[in-house]
Amino acid sequence: MGGDDFLAERFETHRPQLRAVAYRMLGSLSEADDAVQEAWLRLSRSGTGGVQNLAGWLTTVVGRVCLDMLRSRATRREDPLDEPPGARLPDPIVGRDPGSDPEHEVLVADAVGIALLVVLETLAPAERLAFVLHDMFALPFEEIAPIVGRSPVATRQLASRARRRVQGSVPAPEPDLARQRAVVDAFLAAARGGDFDALVAVLDPEVVLRADRGAVPAGGLRKVRGAAAVAGQALTFRRLGRSARPALVNGAAGLVTVAGGKPVAVIGFTITGGRIVTIDVLADPDRLRRLDLAVLDG
Repeated sequence: MGGDDFLAERFETHRPQLRAVAYRMLGSLSEADDAVQEAWLRLSRSGTGGVQNLAGWLTTVVGRVCLDMLRSRATRREDPLDEPPGARLPDPIVGRDPGSDPEHEVLVADAVGIALLVVLETLAPAERLAFVLHDMFALPFEEIAPIVGRSPVATRQLASRARRRVQGSVPAPEPDLARQRAVVDAFLAAARGGDFDALVAVLDPEVVLRADRGAVPAGGLRKVRGAAAVAGQALTFRRLGRSARPALVNGAAGLVTVAGGKPVAVIGFTITGGRIVTIDVLADPDRLRRLDLAVLDG
């Protein structure tokens, strides 16, 4: 095996983990793939001479690339996520059976649901990087500090601020998939029946619905808060529910609705205490076409 082939083989063993890092940093599957590809280009140009820990080196490179991408994104869009225009939901990871796809499992490990990614979108780029690399991938602050151009102490403070934001905004999800599915099934039955009271009963009083319909002005990200207000969307849920298929959305019970053989929406749920606390609906036709939903075939 030639040197280039050997280097490529070593890189491929790290690709799933690097893609997981980039996905948490960017919330976009296509941008995550771009960041990983850039890491490969840098590795192929520089080689591994002097690199003692290839996994750590690659993670650092991906972190730098993602930080640059986040900063570039911030200059183009100054609005926070919860204030459209310009906002959008993160890309969902859609699957069917737990454990059926090892790379899928790496991507959504550690309960990286849509609700968490939404909160990560509101963090400053350096805060997001410090939190993701340290809290999710256990990189020491001494290795993260040069990426953000701060001291290790200042980098620790970045991660701490991000951690407080996450802990105060993201509900702890129900860990049992069967219980999640039972709640989603109850929601779907109420939606199909247009039963307002049954919908309210399965929703947390402070439930948040986020629906991403694509580019403004026709689309945009819409937010609805409160059980009564969300249940008031019963007619929309009824239409979506007619063709809904069960799926895993970022490792949790969710739905994919289909019409004419094409996906209409991907719906993710966060469930706590037997009730739905967040509903995230991606109904952007352009982004749905780019998602890999072949796992739901058959």
